[in-house]
Amino acid sequence: MNPVIKKYSDNPEVARSFASEFVAKLHTLTANQDLITVSLSGGSTPKLLFQVLAEEHADSVDWTKVHFFWGDERCVAPDDAESNYGEANRLLLSKIKIPSANIHRVLGENEPNTEATRYETEISSILPHNRDNIPTFDIMILGMGADGHTASIFPHEICFLESKRICEVATHPESGQKRITITGQIINASSCVYFLITGESKAPILAEIMQKSGSYRDYPTSHIIPEGELFFFVDQSAAAQLGE
Repeated sequence: MNPVIKKYSDNPEVARSFASEFVAKLHTLTANQDLITVSLSGGSTPKLLFQVLAEEHADSVDWTKVHFFWGDERCVAPDDAESNYGEANRLLLSKIKIPSANIHRVLGENEPNTEATRYETEISSILPHNRDNIPTFDIMILGMGADGHTASIFPHEICFLESKRICEVATHPESGQKRITITGQIINASSCVYFLITGESKAPILAEIMQKSGSYRDYPTSHIIPEGELFFFVDQSAAAQLGE
């Protein structure tokens, strides 16, 4: 399936527009399902997204049916400023009526390999599985780094795209920080994948990926081809080299 690209003026407009689409998607799913699984991302645009959801949509979704997971997490405590869970909790989760049992955070304070095993067991036990016995998220929200990475699948660990595990322990190429990340097979099994990409630093690689040119195969993001729907919400700066 070809990706759907939606362009907006700036980061706040991407966040606000995606918030409306996300809520509409949740309304459709909650009308037909008692369990909706969502994988969240960290980053600047998700922070804005969480704020919009808390301020404008806190009471418009039946959050009791929604279960939140994370596509990746830094191996830090939940109250650390770098914690993806911590940001989501501060900006959104603490402001909506969602059961604590519906929040499935990565325990970043734990030993990384032990936690990767624990988290993949938790994911596998809650999510429905597809015909290939792979856990399937209803909604997967992702970003893309300026090096083309997504979740915490970096170019130097692109093998995680083909991993048979649900989770792997990633290493940031510059800081050496350990992270827990879901793998390519889990992302690509998702029913609906949304990329939120903003900023001019992303423009060259995004263009290569969309045009299948240059070194696009080296970028993990280019290998995200889900069984379900694929959307890119981008701002003008990130889309600068895409053309019409």
